[in-house]
Amino acid sequence: MLLTEYLEAFSKVIDEYSKTDLVFSSQVHVDIRAEHIGLIKGSITFIDESRLFLTEYLDVSYGIERLTYSYHYQDKEGRLVFRYDNAAHKPVLGFIHHKHSGDGVVESQIPDLNGVLLEAIHHLMGPIGWAGGE
Repeated sequence: MLLTEYLEAFSKVIDEYSKTDLVFSSQVHVDIRAEHIGLIKGSITFIDESRLFLTEYLDVSYGIERLTYSYHYQDKEGRLVFRYDNAAHKPVLGFIHHKHSGDGVVESQIPDLNGVLLEAIHHLMGPIGWAGGE
């Protein structure tokens, strides 16, 4: 896969959610470092002023490898709702891919942008009015 193909698919996911009344604004910046290596940084602001900050440093030479990533979702006061990342911790967690939430830090799978946006919208909508599933 070419980096441009990955970036196109990434942007398409954000564009689809931006068509809803739930997304107020979005910004994405791309830094192409080499033909197959790039950095994506951005933020999405929802109608309740909660925000999702995202960063992916990836290498698509031999498939999609997110060398580092962070999807940080916070409420309008800046309080953490959840964050997925693969940053090293001290003391060592015993796993690389993890999720931070009010319940602490737990092991997780590498999320994709669509799944993270669904989780953020699920939080935004609350238990009432949520027609999707997890």
